Amino acid sequence: MALIACRGAAFAYDGGLVVRDLDFEVHAGNYLCVVGENGSGKSTLIKGLLQLKAPKQGSVALGDGLRVNEIGYLPQQSPAQKDFPASAFEVALSGRLNRRGLRPFYSARDKHAALDNLRRLGIEDLKNRCYRELSGGQQRRVLLARALCATKKLLLLDEPVAGLDPPVARELYRQLAGLNRTEGLTVVMVSHDLDGILDDATHILHLQNQQVFFGTAEEYKESSVARDFFRGDTHD
Repeated sequence: MALIACRGAAFAYDGGLVVRDLDFEVHAGNYLCVVGENGSGKSTLIKGLLQLKAPKQGSVALGDGLRVNEIGYLPQQSPAQKDFPASAFEVALSGRLNRRGLRPFYSARDKHAALDNLRRLGIEDLKNRCYRELSGGQQRRVLLARALCATKKLLLLDEPVAGLDPPVARELYRQLAGLNRTEGLTVVMVSHDLDGILDDATHILHLQNQQVFFGTAEEYKESSVARDFFRGDTHD
């Protein structure tokens, strides 16, 4: 059974459709990259997958026992988030918030999960550092640890390497590929960086305010959609 199934889904703002004709599935172990020009509906789709926005048409369903509060989400980072006055450990721990239920405090298990995910990403040594004093790449990995604290099944990432230097971006891609291939974590990632993601992705969803391609990364490389996109250089 698919973790996510979109069936003829469309999303709108102010009565006008932003993205439509969404018809695809994400299965356990997939690494799906969502690509397209600015304003093509990529971030809107992510909001729909998180059930923060209801489809105007069609449906978006979660399956295989996945609940929306079990999705790890790494959003685009705002200036206010970059200046957050907390330790790296506290930021990672906040990913357990939805699992706390009615408990007023984090449990020992929550704290262990936060520390384990910082360790998993090689940044345990940053646990007591103030988040706002970290570099952009370090902050992004702390936010990834936060997302991992929320899930054992599915990560949704919206432009996770935006603003990062190429070596730092490559390291983050390497870690995401390891989480997917070695640990079997399903990844859905919005990205403008086609060159950086094609070797790691298993599937590509290309949007132009509607779905114009969905298939394997190998099929995408051979498609006219990819050739036109690269020729136009619209992904920079």
